[in-house]
Amino acid sequence: MTLGIPTTGAAGKMADMATWNGEPPRDEFFWLSEINKATFLVNSAEGLLDRSRTADWARAQKRVIEKGNTPGNARPKMYVRYEPLLIAEAGIDVTLIHAGRSSQDMHATFQRAILRDATVRVARALVSVRKALLKLAQDNRDTLAPCYTNGVAAQPNKLAHAWLGHLEGFRRDFEGIREFWARLNLCPMGTTVLNGTPWPLNREAMAEYLGFDGIVDNAYDAAQISATDIAVESSLKLVSPLLHITQFIEDLMTQYAQPRPWILVSSTYASTAMPQKRNPGAIIDVRRDANQVLGELTGVVFRAHDLMPGMYDSKDEHINGTVVNEAAEVIERFAAMLGLLVVNSERALEEINLDWTASQNIADVMMHRFGIPFREGHHYASRLVGFAKARDLTPVTLSYDQAKTEYETMVREENLPIVPEFPFTEQEFRDLLDPRAIVESRRTRGGPQAAELERMMAESGKCIERDADWIDRSSDRVQQALNKLDEEFERLSAGA
Repeated sequence: MTLGIPTTGAAGKMADMATWNGEPPRDEFFWLSEINKATFLVNSAEGLLDRSRTADWARAQKRVIEKGNTPGNARPKMYVRYEPLLIAEAGIDVTLIHAGRSSQDMHATFQRAILRDATVRVARALVSVRKALLKLAQDNRDTLAPCYTNGVAAQPNKLAHAWLGHLEGFRRDFEGIREFWARLNLCPMGTTVLNGTPWPLNREAMAEYLGFDGIVDNAYDAAQISATDIAVESSLKLVSPLLHITQFIEDLMTQYAQPRPWILVSSTYASTAMPQKRNPGAIIDVRRDANQVLGELTGVVFRAHDLMPGMYDSKDEHINGTVVNEAAEVIERFAAMLGLLVVNSERALEEINLDWTASQNIADVMMHRFGIPFREGHHYASRLVGFAKARDLTPVTLSYDQAKTEYETMVREENLPIVPEFPFTEQEFRDLLDPRAIVESRRTRGGPQAAELERMMAESGKCIERDADWIDRSSDRVQQALNKLDEEFERLSAGA
C-alpha cells in the first residue's frame, strides 16, 4: 500500500529533502522549477519584475536546477522547502517572483502536470492493448469458438468477433481518457490561494509556457474544488479498463481450467509437486495486480470523502501519481500477455460440438422458412436437446431419424397446429447444426459474418491509429511548450 509523504516537522523535512540517484524525473521539483522559469519570463514581460535583475535571478534558478539534477542532492516536493534553495543562490530579493503566487496554485499546477504525464502513459498502454487485441482478431478471423452467457455455453461465434467486442470496451476506455484530458490539461497558476491577487498576472501566458490548453477559470475552483476532482477522476477513469482486463482474463481462465483448453499461454511455470501441471503465471500476475490497483483506487475516493475545500488529503501527488502509474503498468503488461496467447482452432470447434449451442438456429430457421412460431420451434429444439443429453448425444452423433421422430411425435402428442412432418431433409438438418454455417448466415450489422468482421477490423484499425496520433500530438504540444520555455529562459538568463 502506498502512503502519503509526511509534510511537517522533522519527518516532513527528512522526506522532502531526501537525496536521490538515477535520472532526474519529471517530479514535483521539476515542475516547481518550470513554474519558476515561466514566472520569471511572464512577470518580466508584464513589467512586474525589474529586468535589470532578472538575468541574475534566472542564473540562480539554473543553479538550483543543476544541483537538484545532480544525484546525491535533494529535490524538494514542497515549495516551502524549495524556495530556501533559491534564496541561498540569489538572496532574499528573489522572492519578489512569489508575488501573486501560493503553494495552493503551484501545487495544484504540478499535480495536474504529473497526472498529465501519467495519463499519457495510460493512453499509450490502452493503444497497445487495442493493437494486440486487433492482431489476435485478425489472426483468428476464421476460428470458431463457444461463447457464454450466465457462465453457460450459449452460441457458437467467431473468436475474432468476441475479441473485437472486448476491443470495443477498451476503445471506450480510451474515449474516457480523452474526455478527461480536456478537464485535466487546464492550468490553475495565478489564482494564488483562492481568490486571485492584486497583481495583474498573465495566467494565460503561464498556462501556455507550461503546456496547458487553457486555464481553470474560477480562482476558487482552481485549487479548492477542481484539485480534488482531478485526483478522483484520474482514478475513476482507470476502473473501467482494469475491470475489462479482469473480465477478459476470467473468460480465458474459465476454459483454461479444462483438461484440454483451446486457448493456452505460451509462458507458464511448472508445479513443484504435480508433473502434469503448467500454471499460467503470466495471466494470474496481471489479474492479481489489476485487482490490487482497483483496491487502491478506492482509497483515492475515501481520501476525498467528507473534506471541506482546501484540505490536501486527496491531493497527495505521491499517492495519486503512484496509483495511476501502477495502473498504466498493469495495462502495459496485459498488452504483453495478449501476445502470449496460443489458440487451437480445432479444439475450439470440438468444444462447440460437444454441446448444443447451435440449437437456437433450429427455431430461427423454422420460423423464417416455414412460418412456425418461434416459441413452438424453441419448444421442439429444447425437447430435442433434452432427448439428446439424456442419451449423451451431441449435434455430431444425433441421427437424422432421431431428430425427425422427436419432432413428429411432439406434434402428434401435443396436437400442435404446425407442419406435421419434419420439414428438413437430412442435409438441411445437418446444416442447421453447422456452427460455421450459423455464424456466416448472420445478417445483423456488427455480427460475425465475414463482411461485417472485415469492416469492423478495418474501422478498429483506423480508430486505433487516430487515437495513437492524438496521443503523439497532445504530448508533443506539451513538450514543444516546455522547449519554448527553456529557450526563452536561456535567453533571459543570458541577459538578452
